[in-house]
Formats: sequence, C-alpha cells, structure tokens
Amino acid sequence: MKFLKLFLLLFVIQTQAQQGGMWIPSLLKGMNETEMKNLGMKMSIKDIYDVNQSSMKDAVPHFNGGCTSEVISPKGLLLTNHHCGYSQIQSHSSVEKDYLADGFWAYKMEDELPNENLTVTFMVKIEDVTTQILEGTATLTNEADKQKKIQENITKLSASFPKESWQENKIRTFYEGNQYLLFVTETFSDVRLVGAPPTSIGKFGSDTDNWVWPRHTGDFSLFRIYADKNNRPAKYSKDNVPYTPKHFLPISLDGVAEDDFTLVFGYPGKTNEYLPSVAIEQIVNELNPAKIEIRDKALKVADGFMRKDNAIKIQYASKYASIANYWKKWIGETQGLQKSNAVAVKREAEKAFQQKITKAGKEKEYGTLLADFDKNYTAIAPYALARDYFMETVQRNTELLSTAFRLYQLEQVYKSKGEQAFTDRKNNLVSGLTDFYKNFNATVDEKVFEQLIALYATKSPKQFLPKSLENIDAKNLATTIYTNSRLTSYNSLKEVLTGDAPTILANLNKDPGYLLAKELADSYNTLIAPKYDEINQTITALQRTYMKAQLELNTDSRIFPDANSTLRVTYGKVKGYEPKDATLYTSITYLDGVMEKYIPGDYEFDVPKKLIDLYQNKDYGEYAENGKMPVCFIGTNHTTGGNSGSPALDASGNLIGLNFDRVWEGTMSDIYYDPSICRNIMVDIRYVLFIMDKYAGAKNLINELKLVHPKKSKRLTTKKLNTK
Repeated sequence: MKFLKLFLLLFVIQTQAQQGGMWIPSLLKGMNETEMKNLGMKMSIKDIYDVNQSSMKDAVPHFNGGCTSEVISPKGLLLTNHHCGYSQIQSHSSVEKDYLADGFWAYKMEDELPNENLTVTFMVKIEDVTTQILEGTATLTNEADKQKKIQENITKLSASFPKESWQENKIRTFYEGNQYLLFVTETFSDVRLVGAPPTSIGKFGSDTDNWVWPRHTGDFSLFRIYADKNNRPAKYSKDNVPYTPKHFLPISLDGVAEDDFTLVFGYPGKTNEYLPSVAIEQIVNELNPAKIEIRDKALKVADGFMRKDNAIKIQYASKYASIANYWKKWIGETQGLQKSNAVAVKREAEKAFQQKITKAGKEKEYGTLLADFDKNYTAIAPYALARDYFMETVQRNTELLSTAFRLYQLEQVYKSKGEQAFTDRKNNLVSGLTDFYKNFNATVDEKVFEQLIALYATKSPKQFLPKSLENIDAKNLATTIYTNSRLTSYNSLKEVLTGDAPTILANLNKDPGYLLAKELADSYNTLIAPKYDEINQTITALQRTYMKAQLELNTDSRIFPDANSTLRVTYGKVKGYEPKDATLYTSITYLDGVMEKYIPGDYEFDVPKKLIDLYQNKDYGEYAENGKMPVCFIGTNHTTGGNSGSPALDASGNLIGLNFDRVWEGTMSDIYYDPSICRNIMVDIRYVLFIMDKYAGAKNLINELKLVHPKKSKRLTTKKLNTK
C-alpha cells in the first residue's frame, strides 16, 4: 500500500512538473507557480515579479534591444554575452589595443569605456490593456480597418497612461492580437564597457561549435550602467555615477547538478509555437530545404576561396558566419521537427481541438478553422517559396544583386517622392557602402551568383520567373554580368551615382547587373508580393481566431504567448539528452574539453597561454568542482534569439549561469518545444568568475559581487574571497 501511494505521488508530481513555455512574469501565480514548485523552486512568485517591492525583474534589463543582461552588483555592474557586447568591444579596438584579441579589463572605474548608442532598458510595470485597445473594433469586419483602429487606440493610450517623465509606455500584442499588455520602461544610455575576455575564450569554437553541444565557450562580457545624481537615466557625462539598482543578483558558488531547477529570465525575440500542422509541414518539406540548399551553395563557394587565400578568409569571415548561422539552424530545426514527429503530434491535437469545437457547440465560430488553414496554406505555398528564393538569392546571399536591389529601391524613391528624397537616400547609400566594398570580392561573388542564379532559374516556381531566366546558361550569364557591370567596385559605382537623378537612372538602366536585379524585383513586386501579402493577411486573421478558440476551449491548458521581445520567464532543469541512438550527452562540460579541442594558432580553437598555464597548474581558486573547472551546462529552458545574455537562476534566485545558445537538435523549439531534445546552453557562472579572477586578475570586480553558498547552508551567506 505504501508503495502504491508513493508511486501515485511520484506520478502526480511528474505530470504536474511540466516544462517549456515563455511566460509573462506578472502572470505566474497559479499553474506556473505549481509547476515551478514541483520542479524544485524555493522562491516565491513575488521574488520574481513585484510592482511595489524590488524583485528579480528589476535586475534583468533588455540589452541594446537585441539581447538580455543582468545587474550583478550594487554599483550597476552588468553581465551579458561576449557576442552581445562584441560590437562595443570591437569599436574600442585598434592595432595598438586589440581588445578582441587580448581582452579588456577596467581595474578602476575611471578606465571604463563609454559606448555611443548603447542602451539598457528596465521593465518597471506590466498592465493588461486589452479592453482599451480593442475598443471600437468588434463591429469592424474589414481586417485593415480593424488594425487601423487598434493602432489609433495604441497611440492614444501610450500617450495618456501615467508614467514618470523619464519613462516610456510600450504596448505589445499577445496571443495573435487577443491580448494587449502595456509595459512601463526606463532606458539608460550611459553604459560603459568594463570587461571582456579575449575572443579565444569569449568566442571559443566560433562557427564550428555554433548551435552545438558539448560547448566550451566563455561567452560573457561586463558593462556598467551610469545614472545622474538622482539615479535616473541620463546621457553620458563625466559627472554621472554608477547606477544603484533596485535589485541585483547574488551569485552561487555551488554550481549545478543533473536535475537542478533552472529559471531563465529574458527577452526572447520571436517564436511561432501555434502554427497549424499544415504550416509546419510546409516549413519542413518546402521552405527550409530551399533556403538550406541556397545557403549551402553559397557557403561552399566561399569556403573554397577562404581555404586557398588568407586575404579572402579575412574578408569573408564575418559574412560566412552570418550566412552559416541560420543555415545551420534551419538544418537542426528541420531534423528536430522530423525526429519529434511534430506534424503528426499537431495533427492529433487538431483532431482533439475539432472535437472540442463540436462538443462546445462552436461550429459556427470555429468549425471551419482547420479547413481554412489548409486552403490558405495550399494557396500561399508557391508564393512563399518564390518569396524565399527571391530574398535568399537577391537580397541576402549574392552581394552584387543585393546592392543592385538597394539601387532599385532608390529608383522607386525617385518615382514616388521626387528628386530631393532620391538625393538624400543616394548620399546615405554611397556613404553606407564604403565598408561593404572593403569586404566585397567580385571573383568570389561571381561564383556565388553562378550557383544561386542556376537554382533560382530551375527551382523557383516557374510561373513567376522573368523571361530572361528561361533556359539560361548560368556560367555565361555570370561572366557577362561581372565583366560588364559597374557595380563590382566602389569607384565605378560612385561614378554611376554621379549627377542628377535622371542621369543616374539612365546610367543604371544600362548596367546588366542592375537590369537583372530590376527584372527580378519587378517580377517579385507584381507577381509574388501582392498575392503573398493578401493570403498572409487572411492567415494572420485565421491565426488570431485560432488562438481565441484555443484560449476559450482549453482553459486548463498550458498556453503561453509567442515570444515578441518582451520580458519572459522560462523554467526547467539541468538535463543531459540523447540526440540519436547510442549517443548520450551529459549536462556539464569542463576546461579539460577546451584543451582537447585546442589547436595552436587556429582562429576558432586557439587557447591563451595564461589559460593553459592555469589549467596545467590546476589553479582554479574557489571555482573548481572536484578538482575540475566547469565551463558550460545545458537545461530544458525554452529559449530563443533575444535570450542571449539571460541569467540562469537556481531554485532560490541566485545566478548560476549565463544563457547563450541552444543545441542543434533542439532549434525547432521556435516552432515546437520537445523537452526530450530541446536544450539551452549556458556558461557556468563559476567559469565567468574564474576568468575574471584568476585569468584577468580583476579583483576589483570580484569584490563588488555577492557570492553565496545556497547548497552548503540553509541561509544565504555572503562569502568574501581572499584578495591577497
């Protein structure tokens, strides 16, 4: 009998301790709180989000609009990823002071470096304003009219909702337009660089290890927020003082173990978790394979040149990484969706959903939703595929065509807004292309063009192809264009763009590269984009109704809003996984793995001599675990782009790691989260401290922190490090 009771208890706990989801921190009370407690959380919901008292939300600002960061000291010290602070580190670097190669550490506050246009934004308050935003829309049947009224309401409420003079109101939509929340925010613009490891630590593994586990990257950098004498946001001034936060995160020295509770707080960018099965099937079978093939061709061409010529390798390093990033992500996403049987799982859920509609007597409102999805996704399929071929070939991966497309847009500006607007845009374009042409190699781009235009001509839907691409000889076309086009060098381009608008346009319309891009763009704008936008608008309206039905008919289900760059909480556990048969990944990596990957002089896997010395001497200070130095760990937290830099917190709200990536097999979590294979990757905070302390000798920064031992004591006790 006791065994049966224990079994039932364990069964109930396991079924309630669910994971996945990106939850709004102000709405965690109830189901989420129960799940988090069952997973092992010890803190209260008010510790996470509280309007009236300081809470963890006050320590987690949005970093420069694209990443997340966390305040880790009472003096406004800020931690985020190395790749999030990369452009700031780069902007301060020079031949004499190469902070990318050597790292940067400010041992005194006066040495901290200001950064133009860098901001961090705190979320002060969240308010549900759905009723106010949807006011006056119930009787509107036209989708465009409805969206216009909603935008008017958003503008009006944003201006009138109470806030302090230095704060801002931002309204965002949730559940595909079924809910609207208002965020009161504070943005600080005096944010200074404090510390960063060399790229051989902060970017260790670079492109090869991107989206991959096991990982050994110390992906972190340090900044500090400065404020005016009243602790309010202010532009950079030497008179500004370190910001005093409402809350900062204590840091655990006790590390992590398999099945430990983890909470990740941050600003995830965009997910599509509620797509119907027909949409996922289209992504897996048509859209992703097309984009993967296009980028695969481009990458192989670039790689071939980069391996033979070091100058080209330098030119294309950043571009190659950018192209490879989503190429690799789409491959992993597709494989993950297939491995988890996402389409079949969705179809089963849709059958149950249809039954609920019938049972609730809601056939009139929702009965044709799934059939309408099938109809419209079938209709949009060729347009969506043609759109991807155009964007991947013309706008992104063939540099001559992408430049020509920007010039095409310039011509449209002249036609719609006149010569002055044309001249202003032209001047900005000429100035902006300076850096582009520094890294442009016509020989490489010609071969990329040859490969991609052949794909475009043979695999993009035939009904949208311009006549010039029918039965083309891709090699001859490439030779003709790159021999005769004036877009292959910055100087010749500037010559073309000299004179008044009619002269410039006359010259452009004699250029073979421009003419091809113009023909492709005209075809896209007349045959593809209008119909795609029309059908997509219908799908958007269907998705909103679908979400309304889901919320109405599944009141007891775990339905979280898709990510939209607003503050979210995701919870899970430290957990290894089995990506394929007979392959089992454990959850923690160590410095031993860095040395196993070490390749002297390699731009991805080189290791600084000092780090090698520390490893050989086992000089890890207080940060080691059983004589080994932890580097990274993985968990089941549901993350995406924007969660870079997010704090990983333990059961009591102490900082244990820094989120920076996902595993390759789990990148499909943007569309379908499966806890068996979806894993986020985090830098172990002890590795961050080890690099700061033992590698960089930044005792000044270590001494600012509140270091605790939650696993070794019932009470959180501050541990002061020996600074001698």
